[in-house]
Amino acid sequence: MSTAGAVLTGLQGGDTVTVSATGTFADKNVGDGKTVTLASTYGGDAGNYTITGQANTTANITPAPLSVSGITAANKVYDTTTAATLAGVATVTALGADTVTVGGTGAGSFADKNVGNGKAVTVTGYTLGGADATNYTVVQPAGVTADI
Repeated sequence: MSTAGAVLTGLQGGDTVTVSATGTFADKNVGDGKTVTLASTYGGDAGNYTITGQANTTANITPAPLSVSGITAANKVYDTTTAATLAGVATVTALGADTVTVGGTGAGSFADKNVGNGKAVTVTGYTLGGADATNYTVVQPAGVTADI
């Protein structure tokens, strides 16, 4: 948190007082305009002064991206479609002790139907569930490849 706007007035000659402000949200959850309680610590001769004019402020907590992993695509024989068969167990690793699970049904597709090796497979369809899911945005598996 920036202390660039802090102004110290009334200091007596030779006293050393510095400002180091910290802020605390009431909870960890995503939201806009959340109250941030400000607290300040002061150095040197701070015990000789009373801090006034310190107010609370507001800020936003935005969702953290959470990547789905553990998914692969199977190689296939040319069949005129771009459909890709997915395999593996979709997993996510949330922050701290948050409870987040993977839901939905993954679907895979090649960019085109043509024969080739190491072709990129686009994966869609996974969702997040669990008590803390609203604090995250799902990032579909990336870097998945297979051969046609």
